[in-house]
Amino acid sequence: MKKLSIIIPCYNELENIRTIVKRVKQSSIQDKEIIIVDDCSTDGTREVLKNEIEPIVHKVIYHKKNRGKGGALKTGIKYATGDVVIIQDADMEYNPKEYPNIVNAIFENQADVVYGSRFLRGG
Repeated sequence: MKKLSIIIPCYNELENIRTIVKRVKQSSIQDKEIIIVDDCSTDGTREVLKNEIEPIVHKVIYHKKNRGKGGALKTGIKYATGDVVIIQDADMEYNPKEYPNIVNAIFENQADVVYGSRFLRGG
């Protein structure tokens, strides 16, 4: 069984961070790690991460300076230990229930990479 690393870059996601972590944890993918990169949030997100989220995910990394989404992704990828990496935006643009649809082709050696699109409809 291959391991999935889920990287959640976040910046000022106080309203969403609890919900997205809960949904990612509920994903049917069994062997997964959740890595959150806080990109210098100022709205209380950091406090929620430290007090509520750190104990229930694999790793939370805190940037001391805002580096943008690209910087957060680079940091998260550096810490990922899975065979496959998914980027999960904290604003819940993508549904964690769809992870199997995305990664199974890779897990079954039918694809090297899979791209999702919110613009395409269907499977």
